[in-house]
Amino acid sequence: MWLSVYLKCRCIVYDVFRALVPEPHERISITGINTLYLLFPLLPLIYMGYLARRPDTYTMRLLLLPLVIAFAVGVYFRFMWTEPQHNIYNWGQGLLAEAISAKAIDFAWRKEGMLKIDEVRPGVAKKSDAVKANGDAHAKPVTSDPAIPTLAWLYDALEVILSNRGLGWKFGIGIHVPREEKSLERNSFLFATLISFIGNYMIFDLLESFIKLVPDVGTPHGGTIFKAELPFFYRYALSTAIHVATGSCILAAFTLFYDLITIFAVLLLGNSPSAWPPVLDHPWQSDSLHTFWSKRWHQILRQIFFIFGGFFGKIIAGKFGMLFGTFIGSGLYHEFAAYALGRGFDTVVPLFFALQAPLLLCEKVWYKYIGYRVGGLYGRLWVYFCIIILGQPLSNSWHKRGLGGGLMLPPSLSPARQFIIPFMRHLLNGTDILEFIVRYT
Repeated sequence: MWLSVYLKCRCIVYDVFRALVPEPHERISITGINTLYLLFPLLPLIYMGYLARRPDTYTMRLLLLPLVIAFAVGVYFRFMWTEPQHNIYNWGQGLLAEAISAKAIDFAWRKEGMLKIDEVRPGVAKKSDAVKANGDAHAKPVTSDPAIPTLAWLYDALEVILSNRGLGWKFGIGIHVPREEKSLERNSFLFATLISFIGNYMIFDLLESFIKLVPDVGTPHGGTIFKAELPFFYRYALSTAIHVATGSCILAAFTLFYDLITIFAVLLLGNSPSAWPPVLDHPWQSDSLHTFWSKRWHQILRQIFFIFGGFFGKIIAGKFGMLFGTFIGSGLYHEFAAYALGRGFDTVVPLFFALQAPLLLCEKVWYKYIGYRVGGLYGRLWVYFCIIILGQPLSNSWHKRGLGGGLMLPPSLSPARQFIIPFMRHLLNGTDILEFIVRYT
């Protein structure tokens, strides 16, 4: 009897899953006008964000939650970019679908709504002055108004949707805030942010363009970063270079998108520059995994990982369960998005992120029995080993499925492909070095 019930429930779950996430050959090709469908899932999310900033909307938010998730997952996993070089956009759609789902869950399950620090109800503060958000990051006063009063509802919705780290919000209490190195004078801040955006764009373009020079890895169909035809040293030197370039691309991409959103929020929404501190805190300077993951790496997706795994882990096993659950949630978030590429599910990705939890526990054991924390030069080497050496199968999984060959920047908008790489080829033309680069990179 129980087996029959289990099998029936399993069939129902599978059917619901396939109704929202069809097999790759059953997905709808994105062409022309149906590109507009990709904007539709944002509308119910904006409405839910608006409700989360209004009192007495708990029941309405709960009822709206299944619709928002079904709309996001159903649209972004149903409509597919079919050109091989555009497959990377399917990955982006998967990330967006999961982010929208996590946001909707967060908006729905808080009975009181999304509260800023020092608020007792949405929009109702204990004090009339500006509140402090996590030390040196300050939120706008809760009584401040948007530039266009008639769009106050939209301002409220966008403000809570864009507040991924929770700066100035109760759900962000305790999060590490990197020290701001830019001037907080509005015009100077905007100019410095624009310069940062341009710089990170150039870094991203240069590294992404060089990854595309690697045979197979740089094609839309993908290939392994471990070249079996190369001698041992060159094989792993190349794989390490690709892995580091991939991670640096991710860092640059996060920063440039964050810079773009910062400019939008400060220039158009009227946010204070102090409400938008740096997204990263020099991750390459980390001397422990704890410092790396909790402070120096970006915290943009912290709440999403907690919703997808940490929340349930905490219920099951307290703090240890929350630690393991958060990293498992991170792995599932990254891999289910990669599933949108249409090339199956790879357990390597969730395993890498899940591995971080026991590695962090190793640091706690070290401190307990040795008497001092992981740090200094050896701590930094430990971090580099865990991230750069143990992380290479993660990059390999992504690149085998075509990550490196995706059209992230059109060649016409790529200074590296328009000028830098042709110039380098011209300098190296006719030399043995050029032959080596063309053959092995």
